[in-house]
Amino acid sequence: MKVLLAGSYPKGTLEKFQAQLPDCEIRTVTDQESYDAETFGEAVIVRTVKTPEKCLAAKKDLKTVIRWGAGFDSVDIEAAGKMGIYVCNTPGVNSYSVAEQAVTLMLACGRMLIQQNRLTHSGVWDRKAFTEEMTTLSHKTVGVIGGGNIGRRVAAEVQAFGAEVIYYDPFRMKPEMEEACRMTYVPLEELFRRADVITVHVPLLDSTRHLIDEKAISMMKPNVILVNTARGGIIDDSALLAALKEGRVHAAGLDCVENENLAENPLAELENVIITPHLGGTSNDLADEMVPKIAGMIRKFAETGEMDHVVNREFLKKD
Repeated sequence: MKVLLAGSYPKGTLEKFQAQLPDCEIRTVTDQESYDAETFGEAVIVRTVKTPEKCLAAKKDLKTVIRWGAGFDSVDIEAAGKMGIYVCNTPGVNSYSVAEQAVTLMLACGRMLIQQNRLTHSGVWDRKAFTEEMTTLSHKTVGVIGGGNIGRRVAAEVQAFGAEVIYYDPFRMKPEMEEACRMTYVPLEELFRRADVITVHVPLLDSTRHLIDEKAISMMKPNVILVNTARGGIIDDSALLAALKEGRVHAAGLDCVENENLAENPLAELENVIITPHLGGTSNDLADEMVPKIAGMIRKFAETGEMDHVVNREFLKKD
């Protein structure tokens, strides 16, 4: 099978795929323009670059697109389905990495680590500068929006710090799962009202765009910390900006924003906002987890014609 590895990956990823898929011819492209124009590939593995309709159409032999990670909003799944192309994701494989990023942002916001670091690097050693504003996770209520692999992992990690976890998901977990994870289901508005920290772990869909908007923020505690490691657009950045400036939100840890041009994004100017370039699912050792998973999916497809974790079945052409 011909496999195209599109986007940027941890060092050694190509070699790991070659070892796992010795019977496949594997090529790489790293930038969007080259990816759009590339005609090679029966299977595409994609990360960091987008897969619009024109990109799909250029690849006449393409049968499947596999996303390196759980999110798939960067792929035109409807166009792919109409072309008979399976679009698949890899849920749960990088959940530990995203969860660590989310908890890191919570801790950094609560302990005001960025502000403390700037102060000490400027030559000021002042233990009292931010004491009255700093908070811990212990004895706090963390509201997890999304009870999937990442949300459950975050729940376990914040519980280790002594936090209580409430959660909302449109697809509620079974009672035995809730009990095992020690996660209490609440309606979304109740989560907004009760949580000291709110962390987002849902995909960006029409139903989740601006899920956290001005109305939602108005229900929250005035010292709430908001964390988003999912997708920009789930939080209304304009509403968040206003709330941060007015002191209605204590701090925000954002691994994704609506406007990624930070020179034009006023959130980047605020001291109580941490922004990272959507790297929650990225770590130098992630390929050790991801490559065997994706390679197994490709081998199964080559042998049986079947794919796991297909996200565009509703659009696939019917025989």
